[in-house]
Amino acid sequence: MTRITIEVNGIMVGGNTHQNLLEQLEDAGIQPEYQCRNGMCGACRCKLNQGSVTQGESMAFVMPGEILACQSAPQMDVSIAFDYQPADIKKQVNEA
Repeated sequence: MTRITIEVNGIMVGGNTHQNLLEQLEDAGIQPEYQCRNGMCGACRCKLNQGSVTQGESMAFVMPGEILACQSAPQMDVSIAFDYQPADIKKQVNEA
């Protein structure tokens, strides 16, 4: 497994090359919009500004330069941008 950096709307998070971007963003506490996890709706559409991804089959329409986060696994450091600011959920740490 290769460790990479994912930049989403200016926020940097760690990632890998074996999970799709939607799962990795959720694991990092970022919540992009989505309605499915199989490439049909297109709600997780974003712009790929830098880097490369392996994009799975999808039925949603994407323009050149766009990807679906639910169907795309990064192959190297990537920079993506949503047309909106995804929710950033801070993970709570229990203090004793």
